[in-house]
Amino acid sequence: MNAPLKFATPVEHIRSFHKELADIRHDIHAHPELGFNEQRTSDLVAAKLESWGIEVHRGIAKTGLVGVVKGRKSASGRAVGLRADMDCLPMHENGSMPYKSVHPGRMHACGHDGHITMLLGAGRYLAETRNFDGTAYLIFQPAEEGGGGGRVMVEEGLFDRFPADEVYALHNWPILPPGKIAVRSGPITAATDEIQITVRGKGGHGAMPHLAVDPVVITAHIITALQTIASRNVNPVDAAVVSVCSMQTSQVGAFNVIPDAVKLVGTVRTFRPETRQLAEERVREIVTSVAKALGGTAEIDYQRGYPSTVNTEREALFAAKVGEKIFGKDNVQTDGEPSMGGEDFSYMLLARPGAYVWLGQGGGPLSCFLHNANYDFNDDVIPLGAGYLAALVEESLPIK
Repeated sequence: MNAPLKFATPVEHIRSFHKELADIRHDIHAHPELGFNEQRTSDLVAAKLESWGIEVHRGIAKTGLVGVVKGRKSASGRAVGLRADMDCLPMHENGSMPYKSVHPGRMHACGHDGHITMLLGAGRYLAETRNFDGTAYLIFQPAEEGGGGGRVMVEEGLFDRFPADEVYALHNWPILPPGKIAVRSGPITAATDEIQITVRGKGGHGAMPHLAVDPVVITAHIITALQTIASRNVNPVDAAVVSVCSMQTSQVGAFNVIPDAVKLVGTVRTFRPETRQLAEERVREIVTSVAKALGGTAEIDYQRGYPSTVNTEREALFAAKVGEKIFGKDNVQTDGEPSMGGEDFSYMLLARPGAYVWLGQGGGPLSCFLHNANYDFNDDVIPLGAGYLAALVEESLPIK
């Protein structure tokens, strides 16, 4: 009987079944599912985990599931959680690859298909080697893209049932080349709040504006005034973004009609809780006061979304040290700028210490940034990401 093959690193071990992982990724990519509807994806993940002898727990946050891998020893009594998101975006895919989405209006434009696959690869490796002292929890989360699946999993007792001492997530980052990662302590993604504003005036003839109250002019002043939040209210060394992204009047097509109302949709992004509170207060004050000053009224629906994703210092430093071991010191960035994008892994980091890490994947077959109709995950980085996730477990739970 042949002795089992030995590999120097988790990455090399995982390369031995890279082709199988890429095939899984292509299957998931071709069958994207929206948040809380990832039934096929969840079934596939569960079947793969079970085929590798991994204990599977389903039904948390509807389609979410957790795989449990026990190490060769359990003396430490400790556990590490690794999380991957499973949902797609409501976008039509432009790519022409053979595994293009079979569902019009749905695509994996953020690489969650790759995240699932990398965590599966890490799970298979950990189950085959069990070279750690403790327990690894493989967390497959639904509904990251706006559904708050991370929040729901936590609220439904994720860490009560699977008591991880720390938790990590890996997200592909196309602006970094393969073989590099970025991680920092403190905020790494922003809080993501949504605003919907209705400005009301009095419609009339475009040639006689003095007989109307023009909500378009009021809206123009509101949009301009909102920009003073970042430029004049927020500390210059802090950060905030207030973006009005859509404007619609109560009528279109007539060149000489002043409408009755204008609707605005936008987003507010911040890192610090204090800045988030300040921004919300100023948005409300500006919208209502400017409208009143110009003779109109305004209503605002301000919805708080995901909180800022904040990496704890110890775990961020640890994630960087593991990255240096896997990728080399020169390939680990610890001083990069945080992103104004949002991420509901933030809810898990509110419940447990941990870190959110970016994995370079630039230079793939359709190299572009996330949420682009031409995006595709770079299969070449699957062993890199999977090996890194596995190394986080082995380094955090060493056998002594």
